[in-house]
Amino acid sequence: MTVPERQPAASQSASTPIRTFHARRGRLSAARQDALVRLWPRFGLDLPQSDIAATLGQRPVVLEIGAGMGEATLAHAVRNPQIGILAAEVHTAGVAHLLSLLDSVGIANVRVVHGDAVTLLGESIRPRSLVGARIYFPDPWPKARHHKRRLVQPDFVHLLADRLCSGATVHCATDDHDYAEQMLAVLSAESMLANCFEGFAPDRGDRPASRYEQRALDAGRTVHDLVLRRL
Repeated sequence: MTVPERQPAASQSASTPIRTFHARRGRLSAARQDALVRLWPRFGLDLPQSDIAATLGQRPVVLEIGAGMGEATLAHAVRNPQIGILAAEVHTAGVAHLLSLLDSVGIANVRVVHGDAVTLLGESIRPRSLVGARIYFPDPWPKARHHKRRLVQPDFVHLLADRLCSGATVHCATDDHDYAEQMLAVLSAESMLANCFEGFAPDRGDRPASRYEQRALDAGRTVHDLVLRRL
């Protein structure tokens, strides 16, 4: 049985659509196809949704943008069962793998969105409704001509900050030094956010490692963290 891929919506600005992620093509394995069919009704969240909090049992909600293959998402969920996690991922293989991970431990505090976080924030999340947001290792778009495609831009940060409640935290991480500097500048310029540290955050041991991060460390790259608080 072949499962058609859900098509994530591209990021939108007020004028021209700009995609902030690489489209990845390829056939899913039979196991991942099965995970999508069997587990999406249990863990997946179709948009638009008028009350995301209700889908997570009225738990306080943290948004994870770019869940990847789901290892960090699962670790956060197991450590903090009282927190609801809304995990957004654009790539179908990652969504399928995350669904399988959630099923393997019978987790109840995660819902998965297959789509773009900008659309999710703009259409399905109310202002001041999130207790946190995590952006771990977004696509760095390293070529200068592609920097406009980076997720962490002023308009996006302003939208995200508007959806956070007072005292909520934003935690970002990247292994690309140039992008880290851009993140620091853009996040620091947002009037609704305050940096919890002077510049980059120290390693506090509260961010679970992913396979991607381990590859970055093995390659000798430095991981930069940023933690900001909603005023």
